[in-house]
Amino acid sequence: MSQKEIEQLFNKLDSSVQLLQKELDISYLEALSETGENILANRIPHQVDGLPSNESVEKLTKLYKEVSIDSMEPEDIRKAIQLALLKASKTDALQPNHQMTPDAIGFILNYLIEKLISGKEQSIRLLDPAVGMGNLLSTVYNGLVSKDILVEAEGIDNDDLLLTLASVNTTLQRQNVTLTHQDALQDLLMDPVDVVVSDLPVGYYPLDEKASKYKTAAKQGHSYAHHLFIEQSLHYLKDGGFGLFLVPAQLFETDEATELLKMIQEEAFLQGMLNLPNELFKTKNSRKSILLVQKKGSNAKQAKQAKQVLLAQIPDFKNQKAMLQFMQEVDRWKKENI
Repeated sequence: MSQKEIEQLFNKLDSSVQLLQKELDISYLEALSETGENILANRIPHQVDGLPSNESVEKLTKLYKEVSIDSMEPEDIRKAIQLALLKASKTDALQPNHQMTPDAIGFILNYLIEKLISGKEQSIRLLDPAVGMGNLLSTVYNGLVSKDILVEAEGIDNDDLLLTLASVNTTLQRQNVTLTHQDALQDLLMDPVDVVVSDLPVGYYPLDEKASKYKTAAKQGHSYAHHLFIEQSLHYLKDGGFGLFLVPAQLFETDEATELLKMIQEEAFLQGMLNLPNELFKTKNSRKSILLVQKKGSNAKQAKQAKQVLLAQIPDFKNQKAMLQFMQEVDRWKKENI
């Protein structure tokens, strides 16, 4: 990894974004999307009705010519884009469901997926039904590719700006990712996948009629979107496939949790619940956990209930000794149960 290359790419992106922000009077995120698309379009700035100005187009063209992505490793490109996305989060004060999933969480999810599929798969199909800006999906993608696993991935989101950023993100990294702009809780035109991994949007789903087809729909009022996403994800998993979801730590403590748990028990095996380090979250209510489920199969070879559900508190990522112990615990659990 070249820190110098990462910083250079970020600085070029940041300079072009600030120029576009000023010229077009748009947010940092919108300008980042615009500059990413310009780079993908043969590094030619897009101009409409004289904007950006010819002078700015000249400056942008010069900046884009200095962007040397072809020789960079995908993970270095992702890290540079991530720095720009982090700046966007601060500059634009993004709402929680639009915030980027932290790298540390992405690496943990990647580690868990590696463990779950080790010895089984040389290729894998991934799905993130709430892909957002694509950082989580591309983190996992790069991690699996580094282990010589052939990856094919799909991402879905109903926010066109976030999906454009995900497209820029994954295309610049030369990743084999198909992105679809739609509500992921509607019927999806896609083949089943081996793994669903997602930082689920938390809150209420506004379309009650569409939610009513789900087992996890609320009896009255709006349904929890994250409950519906878990159920929908199971529909598109292969038999024996795994779902790894970032969920509220208090997922099973709400009144609606009964129907969620019932649905999981009917469709899948609840294999684990891992609490993320408290240090990652500002408040108790914002804490998250990793929910691990495995879709039931037609025979025990495809999937079975773990004798011991993996329940653990993931230690502070900076505590190397504790992290090593945690990883050894996961390794032992996998050998004995999956």
